[in-house]
Amino acid sequence: MHAENLDRWSHSHRFETGGEGAAERRTRIVVILTFVVMIVEIAAGLAFNSMALLADGWHMATHAGALGIAAFAYSYARRHANDPRFAFGTGKVGSLAGFASAVALAMVAALLIWESATRLTSVQVIGFDEALPIAVLGLLTNLASVAILGGHGHTADHDEHGHGHHHHDHNLRGAYLHVVADALTSVTAIAALLLGKYFGWWWVDPLMGIAGGTVILVWAYGLMRQAGGTLIDMTDAGLRQEVVDAIEGDADNKVADLHLWRVGPGHWSAIVSLVTHHPRDLEHYRALLAPVHEISHLTVEVQSCQE
Repeated sequence: MHAENLDRWSHSHRFETGGEGAAERRTRIVVILTFVVMIVEIAAGLAFNSMALLADGWHMATHAGALGIAAFAYSYARRHANDPRFAFGTGKVGSLAGFASAVALAMVAALLIWESATRLTSVQVIGFDEALPIAVLGLLTNLASVAILGGHGHTADHDEHGHGHHHHDHNLRGAYLHVVADALTSVTAIAALLLGKYFGWWWVDPLMGIAGGTVILVWAYGLMRQAGGTLIDMTDAGLRQEVVDAIEGDADNKVADLHLWRVGPGHWSAIVSLVTHHPRDLEHYRALLAPVHEISHLTVEVQSCQE
């Protein structure tokens, strides 16, 4: 058999949502915006002795690095999409980047909480009038970044029965959470500067830092669970049951073994081993699983039961 005749049985391992190119471009724009404002905030924080502004600037610095990882992940996945060394394509690269972003996010949150707690013991002389416009600039930049990234990193579609299915792009979600966290710290910095200027409540700044850091930790934990589950091939109970019902609802089929794992945003791979007294051709069983449209890579093994 000639190699070209195998095309009808071979298939691509590019498991994508189709929006990775646009997500990569948006992420690169946000990286540039974040880096520029980061430099301005750190310089202003040092000049005006504003710890709130300085903390926000360094916070943006860590996020600029994480966003850079996200942009690199899109580029790497695209360049190696057809590399045979990746058994199921590069669909999980985004989840790996998302997990790395979550770890960085958690570290930033922990440092923010620690720094805020230590600042409760001392009062700083801050140039409120000079620091406030820079803090507002940082907030506006973060809000613009949130708008550019345009969402939480998941899309949804509906099958013919009207059931919704969410496709998580962990890489984009990680980038999104970083800029939202930046916006949150900018808000707390502005609030702390205003309260310090007009009421002399210096202690509000560290308290807001602790609260903001706690919220960021919760976000980071949620992203770690989602992305980590994909990286360790955690299955989806609902999808698993859908596969079992589709197979066992026909004739006397019984699922003997089932492996189901995510290979990209909205794409799953399945290996189904079934036992039956009345074996049919493989296309019959593929047709049974056709309504489970999340499955993009399917292997079926049919065993005849003679008992």
